Amino acid sequence: MRGDSIPIVREGYPFIGLVAFLTFILAILHLQVPALLGLATTFFVTYFFRNPDRIVPTDPDAVVAPADGKVIAIETNKPALPFFSQEEFTRISIFMSIFDVHVNRAPCAGCIEDMKYFRGKFIAAQKEKSSEKNERNCILLKTKSGSPVVVVQIAGLIARRIVCWKKVGEGVNAGERIGMIRFGSRVDVFVPATWRLEVRVGARVRAGEDVICRQI
Repeated sequence: MRGDSIPIVREGYPFIGLVAFLTFILAILHLQVPALLGLATTFFVTYFFRNPDRIVPTDPDAVVAPADGKVIAIETNKPALPFFSQEEFTRISIFMSIFDVHVNRAPCAGCIEDMKYFRGKFIAAQKEKSSEKNERNCILLKTKSGSPVVVVQIAGLIARRIVCWKKVGEGVNAGERIGMIRFGSRVDVFVPATWRLEVRVGARVRAGEDVICRQI
């Protein structure tokens, strides 16, 4: 699967190369302070695009965090638009700062049944209205038991590029890398309202490792 065992995601190579090249030019021009700033920027950009391995729980009922970051909202009885209008879901929202790993992962095993991309605004991802107003990519998973789970990659104030490495019809394992969002944003996951929550607002979670709820 794309991105496995690669410490830096491929999408980061052009950015790292560009900043490193500019730093090299500044260095050969003997511009010491700008070169040092360029070197620091190169290290940060490399750090931003890191792609660490994670130890995924073996419990088949565990639903893991799809993103690194802070849980900023949990809401029940929410429709998982645009795929459903009647069924009730629990929405768990995770905010990623620029210091978090930005590789997104599948919350559970299943098959990608549908995917919809929406152009939109770039409101700060912490705000509630960003879930429906911002540019976003919605992924519908169906678990082996037939339960629907929706993952929404949401662009933010700085984030301008949503990347998804999967296609409709592909199967995914829990914790499998599915994409990323560049430069700080948010991921919402909608799970059936009957599933048991294992996380609270304010908690920090690691994608692919920390259990946010359990299938019932």
